[in-house]
Amino acid sequence: MSRRHFEAAAATAASSLGPTRTKALASLLAQGRSPAYIIGRLQTPAALEAVSALMASLTEDDVPSAEAAAYLRGYAAAWTRRREVTEARAVWSGPSTPGTPSRATAQVLMEVVGAAQHRFVAVTYSARWYAPLTAALSEAVARGVTVDIVMETLEGAGGLLSGREPADAFSRVPGLRLWHWPMGQRQTPGGRLHAKLAVADDRVLFLSSANLTAAGAERNIEAGVLLNGGPMPGRMADHIRELQRRGVLARWPGAS
Repeated sequence: MSRRHFEAAAATAASSLGPTRTKALASLLAQGRSPAYIIGRLQTPAALEAVSALMASLTEDDVPSAEAAAYLRGYAAAWTRRREVTEARAVWSGPSTPGTPSRATAQVLMEVVGAAQHRFVAVTYSARWYAPLTAALSEAVARGVTVDIVMETLEGAGGLLSGREPADAFSRVPGLRLWHWPMGQRQTPGGRLHAKLAVADDRVLFLSSANLTAAGAERNIEAGVLLNGGPMPGRMADHIRELQRRGVLARWPGAS
């Protein structure tokens, strides 16, 4: 009997949850818990839609809970093994010298967005509309990728950012999800969201000094590192998901 709906839904849910929470989902299924109970226990806003679709696919494809649990455990184990090998490459934008890393920030950023098949998350301090990034994110959403962007706000920046809200940079990309660090969650006065990174499918991590702006991608001197495989991409994505789950990161008001 075909399991294609379940298998596709399982891949999407596992990508949204990450290995650790995928194992937790498998345990709940093995216990015979109801879909409503499972969704309530996971409490992962970024993965709610994917987990709900997975629950529906169990009925659609007539997959027993025990079989689904075993499948998810195997998926998580294979994913973990694949992540054990890391390839690291330096990224540099700006004046070059002999031996300068040949891959520039803009090139790598577009490649990371393009590599995502299930989930893409980026964190930035500043953001401005940048046509190549807008196009890449729109294409990702169109092919079914869950896209999350975490950015600073004008209020959070305390006057160090001016002009339009960073969130406005993504207004031309319907379907992505915007997140911010609410002022009430900042334990230290003056604390700012200053991280810059992007993760594709928990397997590719781009750490960079560059903001998601045209200047950061093309004009500034910026440096970063691109990690393919190994545990760090998944750990970073898991950390962001946990901050979302706990409410430390919240959906931007008015976001789609």
